Amino acid sequence: MKAITLQAYGGPEVAQLRHDVPKPEVTPGHVLIKVACAGINFMDIHTRQGKYAQSVTYPVRLPCTLGMEGAGVVVEVGPGVSHLAVGDRVAWCIAWGAYAEYANIPADNVAQIPSEITFDQAAAAMFQGCTAHYLIDDVARLQAGDTCLIHAASGSIGQLLVQMANRLGATVFTTGSTAEKCAIALQRGAHQAWTYDGFADRALAATAGRGVDVVFDSVGKTTLRDSFRACRPRGLIVNYGNVSGSLTDLDPIELGEAGSLFLTRPRLADHMADGATVQRRANAVFAAMLEGSLTVDIEGHYSLETVQQVHARIEARQQIGKAVLWVDRDLH
Repeated sequence: MKAITLQAYGGPEVAQLRHDVPKPEVTPGHVLIKVACAGINFMDIHTRQGKYAQSVTYPVRLPCTLGMEGAGVVVEVGPGVSHLAVGDRVAWCIAWGAYAEYANIPADNVAQIPSEITFDQAAAAMFQGCTAHYLIDDVARLQAGDTCLIHAASGSIGQLLVQMANRLGATVFTTGSTAEKCAIALQRGAHQAWTYDGFADRALAATAGRGVDVVFDSVGKTTLRDSFRACRPRGLIVNYGNVSGSLTDLDPIELGEAGSLFLTRPRLADHMADGATVQRRANAVFAAMLEGSLTVDIEGHYSLETVQQVHARIEARQQIGKAVLWVDRDLH
């Protein structure tokens, strides 16, 4: 079968398209999926670069097939799997192997998708949608009347956080690096959008000096301390990414000095612990898409043959609108 494989870590050139990869065999607790589409994510870039080489949470090792999010049809069911059947239309994330014609995926990572959701929509929504859902629903427990600040709100996850928070009735403040990116956040339902310069003072002014209840910070090093300042006493800082680098000199006493803040660094894998949870999150995301309250835009559709070019383009601009690889256009 065709697959994008890694034999070594490095730049886009190490993502090699091979036509002679053996079709995987289904194993206990897994399902074999004929892949229709694969999502392209920064985790794929980081996998290729070797950032998960020693990870315990995401234990992907060389050699491997790229792609941690996909959608397709179940063609074989392994021993011990009772909630999925041959012919089911499914999607998954945080299980590698999606950049291929077939993938052997743990059944507990897989969710069935409604007939109204197309494969490319499912592949585009699973990882970012479930991430936004657990951050809003489980970690922040956001409610109507709450206030939140969402950094990098024009990014794929940021846009979903804005929409989900707005849907719950929260007041949503956002940041972006340019006026154009701020405009995207406003289009998605943000109440105010600011560039990063002075955002903590703006958040305090917008909340009459109180500070926001929750900050969703995916930027990290360059924003985290100002995020503390933007947050109310006993508020919550959710640091779910660090695109500007890690804050390596944080003294916990800073959290006390900032108002007895709570700081968490969650990971999706710990909030997708079983098949029922995965299906529950997917159901919430797909239902919101179908009712029109959640929009997941697909920036582009690409083929396996273009993976190196797409990865290079993502790295050059350090951002990605949701991109999808078509693996099998004949699946419906």
